Amino acid sequence: MAVSAADVSKLRKATGAGMMDCKKALTEADGDFDKAVDIIRKKGQAIANKRADREATEGVVLSKVSADGKKGALVVLNCETDFVAKNESFVALTQSILDLALASEASNADEVKDLQLNGVAIKDVITEQIGVIGEKIDMPYFDVVKAEQVVAYIHPGNKLATLVGLNKGGQDEQIGRDVAMQVAAMNPVSVDRDSVPQEVVDKELEIAKDLTRQEGKPEEMVEKIAMGRLSKFFKESTLLDQVFVKDGKISVREYLQQADKGLTVTEFKRFSLNN
Repeated sequence: MAVSAADVSKLRKATGAGMMDCKKALTEADGDFDKAVDIIRKKGQAIANKRADREATEGVVLSKVSADGKKGALVVLNCETDFVAKNESFVALTQSILDLALASEASNADEVKDLQLNGVAIKDVITEQIGVIGEKIDMPYFDVVKAEQVVAYIHPGNKLATLVGLNKGGQDEQIGRDVAMQVAAMNPVSVDRDSVPQEVVDKELEIAKDLTRQEGKPEEMVEKIAMGRLSKFFKESTLLDQVFVKDGKISVREYLQQADKGLTVTEFKRFSLNN
C-alpha cells in the first residue's frame, strides 16, 4: 500500500527513527501506526541485543534544580561515541529525561526508566533510540539531593555535573555555584571527616602505616605519623576542609561561614565520565 509523507513524518516525530526506516515500518505494518511503532521498537531491541557487550563510555551528564530550589537531580545517559554524545537530539533526550525525573518521586535509575515520556516508558524510549542511532545506550546513574537550597553545576562539554545541598535557603546563587564547582574540580570523598565511610578511613590509615614502615620509621612512631597522614587526607579529600579553589588562603568551610555563620553543606553528588 502507498504510505503518505504525513504518516512517515508522524512516525518519525514519535520515534526519532530515520525517514526510510519509518517508511519501511509503515509499509510492513500495512499503514497501521501502532504496529509500525512496535516494528521500530523491535528493531531497537534487536540492535540492543547485538551490542549488549559493547562499551558505552561516552555520553551526557546533566544536573538541574527544581523551581523552588529545594530539590536537584543528576542523570547520566551513556552511548558508545563522542559523536553521538555531542548530537543535539541526544542531549535533548537526556534533558527531557532529567526534566521528567526531577518532577517525579523517582530516586534511582531503575525508577526513572519506568516513568512515561510522552506515553512511552523511558526504558522503551532508550531501546527505540538504540535502533535509531545504532549504538548501545544506557542510563546507569540517577540521583537526587534535597535541601533548603540546592545548586547544580554542569561542566562545559556535558561530561561532568554536580549537585550541592545547603542547610539554609535564600543564599546568593554564586555561593552555591562556587561550592558546586569545587566539588567538580576537587572530587571530595565526603562533606566532612565525620561523614567519610569507616572502610575508607581504615584503608587510608593502613596505607599510611605501610608507607611509614617502608620509610624505615621506628615502630613506636608509626601510629603517630600515620594519624598525621590521615589528617592530611581529610584536609585534601573532604569538601569542607579542602582549600577553597577560588581563594587558597581559606577552606570551603570558612568561605561558607564568611557568607553566613551557620551555613554548611548537607550533601553533594558528583558524576564524571572521565573518573
